Amino acid sequence: MSRPRRRLASTCVGTVTAGLLATGAALAAPDENRTGDSGIAMGAYLDYGPNGVARIPYLSRWLGGREIRVGHTYLPGDQWAGIEGRVSFLEDWARWRLADDDRMFVLNVPMQERNEARVPDQQVARLIRAGARGDHDEHFRRLAERLVSLGVPDTVIVLGWEMNGVTYTHRCRPDPANWKVYWRRVVDVMRAVPGQKFKFDFAPSRGTDAIGWTKCYPGDDHVDIIGMDSYDQAPGETFDEQISQPYGLQKHVDFARAHRKAISYPEWGLFRRGDNPEYVRRMLRWIEQHKPLYHTITDYCPHGVWQCKQNPESSKAFRDALMPEAPGPVVPTPVVPTPVVPTPVVPTPVVPTPVVPTPAVPTPQVPTPTVPTPQVPTPTVPTPQIPTPQVPTPTVPTPQVPTPQVPTPQVPTPQVTEPAPEPSPEVPTPAAPSPVVPSPVVPSPEVPTPAGPTPAAPSPEVPKPSPAAPSPVAPAPVTPSPVVPKPEPTPAAPLPQPQQPPLNSMQWCVPLNFGEWLSKLVGKQSVCVTIDLGEGSGFWPF
Repeated sequence: MSRPRRRLASTCVGTVTAGLLATGAALAAPDENRTGDSGIAMGAYLDYGPNGVARIPYLSRWLGGREIRVGHTYLPGDQWAGIEGRVSFLEDWARWRLADDDRMFVLNVPMQERNEARVPDQQVARLIRAGARGDHDEHFRRLAERLVSLGVPDTVIVLGWEMNGVTYTHRCRPDPANWKVYWRRVVDVMRAVPGQKFKFDFAPSRGTDAIGWTKCYPGDDHVDIIGMDSYDQAPGETFDEQISQPYGLQKHVDFARAHRKAISYPEWGLFRRGDNPEYVRRMLRWIEQHKPLYHTITDYCPHGVWQCKQNPESSKAFRDALMPEAPGPVVPTPVVPTPVVPTPVVPTPVVPTPVVPTPAVPTPQVPTPTVPTPQVPTPTVPTPQIPTPQVPTPTVPTPQVPTPQVPTPQVPTPQVTEPAPEPSPEVPTPAAPSPVVPSPVVPSPEVPTPAGPTPAAPSPEVPKPSPAAPSPVAPAPVTPSPVVPKPEPTPAAPLPQPQQPPLNSMQWCVPLNFGEWLSKLVGKQSVCVTIDLGEGSGFWPF
């Protein structure tokens, strides 16, 4: 198709503002129209110079972050200086390309100066023959050196594009044979520059146009990629016709396969039929199906879909197809409750403790010695009359002290002077000491200890005993010795203590317990008896 020389700086591109960079809400595309990210290098022609480089990230953002891997621009073809690469914008593109090893720099290179000057066929034929003779070799050598020096020796060179048409001075139809010689000569010159890794793309326009493009093919040795520029225009009323027409899309794919070459689509976009989203969807599906090395849409009016706002439906179709598929909602992993398996309760077996019989150890029969009991007269001790204290609260029962039947010897009763008790809520303790009665040497009778409780309440007034009466607190029966010394009361003397027999004595003494209350009155008493068990007594058992 035609490309006016000043199209690179056209007002369509120049009037692009920051508003064109705004992004809209992404709309979900049907599955059959979404191409996804199949690894095909994709790009767009946005502008020939620094503006084109600067707009690439905004296009990527508009496409939902899709990577723009191809940077595409054109050398001006009005003078040989431009074709030699003596333009500053090459440096901008070289920096962009070197920023990522995965990027691709595609450069359209004219084969003649005054490339869009509508030069007639006769003059074009003369220019082709001059090129075939080598008159223009130096221009292309300088271009190759310039690209290598910029660090982009692997640039894809789209040399003499759309040579089967009628627009450019580098067209093929005026002299196809010499045109092919001229192409091969340019490739050889550029490949001869040290460090180069160029790939040369042979890219006619779709359809027959002025000449069938296969008649201009220079040969497999001088072509790396077979491309095709395809816009939405005649020939072909529908996309299916664009596929099947002579020298159409199908012919392009088949020819490249036959020559074992990669394919490309350096230029494609809308044109004669205006805003045509069906063409955009079909072209993108065709690209996805045939996997070209790269493709770049021409994005200025009337061809574009991003910078050109006169094609909103096609813009939507393009964006929906190329936006990365949004991740689906995060479905939380269902929390499966862990079944609570009850731990079986295993009963602990009850092991009966074996009953070990205790061996019966026979107790040896030790003969008990017969001790004769001496005939000792037992004195008769009168039982004292103990008045029952009148305790208002609590009522304490008076302990019943059994009186032992002991024969009472004729012993004079000592006269004990009792001081009159002073009235007091507490029971007075008599100041007179109890008489010291020597214990007789007789065996002690078994006298039971009374088990009556001790009253905790204060005792009421006790009537004064007569001089001949015993102490108000009756002691337990005491067996006096036959000989009773006359007691001498000492007011300050301590309570009498039972006499202790001498060590290793034959006298046995048994203490008498009258309870805590009576013992405080009469002191501690005991009954002693002397038993001679010596060898001469006749009772020695051993």
